Amino acid sequence: MEKLYKREDYLSKIRGFYDDTMIKVITGIRRCGKSYLLKTVIEELKEKGIKDKDIINIELDRKEYKDIKTPPELEKIIDSMIKDKDFKYLIIDEVENVEGFETLINSYRETENYSIFLTGSNSYLLSGELATKLTGRYIEIEMLPLNFYEYVDMKKFLGKEVNNNIYKEFEEFIRDGGFPGSLKYDNYEDKLLYTKNVIEQIFEKDIKNHKKIKDKGLFEVIEKFVVNNFGNIISIGSIYDYLMKSEKINVDRRTIKNYIEILENAKILYPCELFDLKSKKVLEGDKKYYLADLSIYFALNTDNRINYGPVLENVLFSYLKSKNYKLSVGKIGNLECDFIARKGNDEYFYIQVTKNIDDKKTEEREYKPFYEIKEMYPRYLFVADLIFQKNIDGINNVNIVDFIYNNEILK
Repeated sequence: MEKLYKREDYLSKIRGFYDDTMIKVITGIRRCGKSYLLKTVIEELKEKGIKDKDIINIELDRKEYKDIKTPPELEKIIDSMIKDKDFKYLIIDEVENVEGFETLINSYRETENYSIFLTGSNSYLLSGELATKLTGRYIEIEMLPLNFYEYVDMKKFLGKEVNNNIYKEFEEFIRDGGFPGSLKYDNYEDKLLYTKNVIEQIFEKDIKNHKKIKDKGLFEVIEKFVVNNFGNIISIGSIYDYLMKSEKINVDRRTIKNYIEILENAKILYPCELFDLKSKKVLEGDKKYYLADLSIYFALNTDNRINYGPVLENVLFSYLKSKNYKLSVGKIGNLECDFIARKGNDEYFYIQVTKNIDDKKTEEREYKPFYEIKEMYPRYLFVADLIFQKNIDGINNVNIVDFIYNNEILK
């Protein structure tokens, strides 16, 4: 029997709904581990005494189900697996392979005799009838590839060698990325090839046939520009200027907007909005974008040097997102606070991220936004330095590698 690595951050979000008739929708970039999350859910259901006959598990990417393309075909398979009227757990992996599945799934939910779990590789899964008919009747659990803690923990689980120097291991994680499937490879080039294959799959299955893509070449230029500028503030206007001036491409701004949305829907990019701390409003237009996984950047570029500024931000963004924090970029006049992290009703944290504060100028730059913020919520400066002063003026100075490696949370 296959040993399954349990990703507790996501299981804890879904476990309370195992017996609920509310539909559980698991989304995320391809190969981030959604199918294995469902397998661990099935394992836990069996551990608590659910019988095999009451678990209907359909993996639509498997050979025996590859020809199921319509709701009647899917319904026939489901009904053939139902042997009695006992409460059932209906688990469908890659449900978007069946066009128009929403109405069928809705009909099973309405009987209130099913706990339904669905996975899909993109947010089109929540479009159409599923979203409009089931307002308040589904929850979305959004998965990301492995964060650094999970990466090390899963390596240990698989019996893989872990570097005794955890900071060296962190550097490897940045380049290798957190797609769980890449851990079976020991060679960096093989890992990179795996990531490139994932990106090709995303294009072929999630993007290629999208009606909004009229020009594949232009789409790839925009994709590369945004990927290469992750962690920087960009806008539709700045992309437009780049295409006009540097690439000599005349393009409609609406096309740029559509292509960015497609990259977001495919879960390659995650937007991070700018929030003005004085007006308490989201600033329209400008955004930062972070990558679902840093290996995407290295797979699309020949340069494998690490630019620690945006890289450390991306690592922390993904980690905090996996812990259920909502993140935005704080603006205080001309100053910027890297992240405002929100959780619950009244948990706010102000965060700066930098590689080090080994000179006075850098230290002053990183601390300055904190002194301009009036609200007295906790402040964190995350650095990659090994040795530094722990607390200054009530600001928590934290080593980012240790923080994530120890699976910590903001307090």
